[in-house]
Amino acid sequence: MAKKADKSAQYVPIIVHVFRKYWTKGTGEFEFHRDELVEAAEVLGIERPDNLGDIIYSFKFRRDLPNEILRTAPKGKAWMIEGAGRSRYRFRLVEVGGTTIKPRQDLAAIKVPDATPEIIAAYALGDEQALLARVRYNRLVDIFLGLTTYSLQNHLRTHVKGMGQIEIDEIYVA
Repeated sequence: MAKKADKSAQYVPIIVHVFRKYWTKGTGEFEFHRDELVEAAEVLGIERPDNLGDIIYSFKFRRDLPNEILRTAPKGKAWMIEGAGRSRYRFRLVEVGGTTIKPRQDLAAIKVPDATPEIIAAYALGDEQALLARVRYNRLVDIFLGLTTYSLQNHLRTHVKGMGQIEIDEIYVA
């Protein structure tokens, strides 16, 4: 059995198993239930990950889908995973470029002096919360919007009909 610490040894075969269960040539989208991730782990003899949602989150935001899935996409298309309701997800083919955000090279850069307090910078980790703290201290949302904004709440979890659970990292009001 794979060790829990080795996420790639767990996540890749699980997501590939679920994909293979539904995909056939010509299929453009299909849905699956969160419980199928547990079933896949059992069938494959892989220890069930503690955080099932991290399997989906990992392939949505942190890493590429496995090559076994990527190579099934027709030319000019790419697979993405999206929410499809409570504990439901959808693999869907989208136009290439519709799954990534890239900075525009033709825009002027605005240099902003780093106003992050030294003690915060010294103890901040390298995660998204540390990045959001720097955004907040440097008032980057204000600069981008041209308005005075205030951080209202972090980590708001809610459900969106037809999409499922979402987490909003930070809410600002202006």
